[in-house]
Amino acid sequence: MAGIYIHIPFCKQACHYCDFHFSTSLKKKTKLVEMLCKELLLRKNELNPPEIHTIYFGGGTPSLLEADELQKIFETIYANYKVADNPEITLEANPDDLTEEKLKMLAVSKINRLSIGVQSFFEEDLKLMNRAHNAKEALKSIKLAKKTFDNISIDLIYGIPGMSVERWQRNVEISLELGVPHISSYALTVEPNTALHKFIERGKLKPVDDDAAKLHFEILVETLTKNGFEHYEFSNFGKPGYFSENNTAYWLGKSYLGIGPAAHSYDGNSRKWNISNNPLYIKALENDKIPQETETLSLSDKYNEYVMTRLRTKFGVNIAEVSEKFGEDYKNHFVEFAKPLQKENLLEEKNGLFHITAKGKFLSDGIAADLFFLE
Repeated sequence: MAGIYIHIPFCKQACHYCDFHFSTSLKKKTKLVEMLCKELLLRKNELNPPEIHTIYFGGGTPSLLEADELQKIFETIYANYKVADNPEITLEANPDDLTEEKLKMLAVSKINRLSIGVQSFFEEDLKLMNRAHNAKEALKSIKLAKKTFDNISIDLIYGIPGMSVERWQRNVEISLELGVPHISSYALTVEPNTALHKFIERGKLKPVDDDAAKLHFEILVETLTKNGFEHYEFSNFGKPGYFSENNTAYWLGKSYLGIGPAAHSYDGNSRKWNISNNPLYIKALENDKIPQETETLSLSDKYNEYVMTRLRTKFGVNIAEVSEKFGEDYKNHFVEFAKPLQKENLLEEKNGLFHITAKGKFLSDGIAADLFFLE
């Protein structure tokens, strides 16, 4: 199976924490959609295996697309790619875009899964992050979406400066009350050159408290697992039958094609990434050129990515698979470097499968790095 990721690099306004590529000017949106379709056409023979099982509209804010723009993209995909029966097709959406009219339009399109960027149900958090929606719109968008979509995911952010344990707990409880079957939740990260980073540097905001974020994460895991959600990846929780097929394919190392400015692609042996500049992207595609760079992955790169992604998931690291994919040297390396982590009760092994323990959950990236093979 393979997937297509389509990056829609436009937003109404810039969130203070975001370092993704986007533009707040929509002037070039129509032209850029035209070039997305051209890139899809030029790259139609890249995927192996060729059958598409997931299509994901990310951003940016894909819910800014109009019906004719979505239709044009779908027509290009279905005319040039082999698409599986009943593929998972996800669109990321901001609450303020999800009016009744917009949802009716999306419901008659090929979109069958919504990922709604709520982040918080509290006004003070949304203002601090400079989100385009308010708390009332966050609630309303989900209630409206449930009338036309069954497969809904929401995003929540924890570790926000000034967010109390009670407020975070209430965010999780509201999500449960709304009956969404999938929740993706992330710690607020202070990225360089963002407004959030500058505010903290200047003392306008308190720094992010790692201990508070860890406590929020523990509350999240405990509350959701008690209510029938499976913690199938570090940041993702789903009811049975509602895991993200797109994300799961990524963690299992499946191939995907990244279309649009700043989009990344992966074929098992190399990574490609497109230029993070809308005008230069458009200019290159007008001349039938794909503005991208390529990195060929070494065996160590592949092993390290396998360890990183698998340890974040319920699937874990299969030591027999390590031997099969990478050889005995890598297997022996993993087993040897896993021993101290097992002694610290950060990593556990059962029937040849290694998983991060409950104690180690919040340290998963660091634990994976300890197991990397460094040339």
